[in-house]
Amino acid sequence: MNDARVKSLVYIAGLAPDEGETVAEVFYRDEKHSQSPQLAPDAEGFIWMPDEGFRNAFSYHATAEQIALSAAVQRPIALKCIQEPVPTPAWRSKPSWYLIAEEDRMINPKTQHFMANRMGATTRSLAVDHTPLLSAPQKALDIILEAKQAVSP
Repeated sequence: MNDARVKSLVYIAGLAPDEGETVAEVFYRDEKHSQSPQLAPDAEGFIWMPDEGFRNAFSYHATAEQIALSAAVQRPIALKCIQEPVPTPAWRSKPSWYLIAEEDRMINPKTQHFMANRMGATTRSLAVDHTPLLSAPQKALDIILEAKQAVSP
């Protein structure tokens, strides 16, 4: 993301660790929601979202069809990748926007506020779940377009 062609960053209910932090440290920073799924690696070290995690936490405002499709096409997370300290993040040098999902059951909204504030991001706080790209796509698009317009010549 430190490529000169990247003019700004937009985080949509995403994790934004700082230099030396791991994704896991940030993810588990604050208390988990009671409906957040238990995530554990399989024998090969991959973490898969259980089907009920999609229905109860990941995309619970989406349609039943969108939830089923998300579960069917998911890609696992390698345990190793969430335990690696990150290098200097691009948000240290690029203007950033952050959509805080106030109804997120995956990443605590308190954690999202912390990350957005720490990065000095232009913040939009909305009553959406963890996947507004499915459940509120226009709201997600609006913040992406805002970021683009702010850095366009």
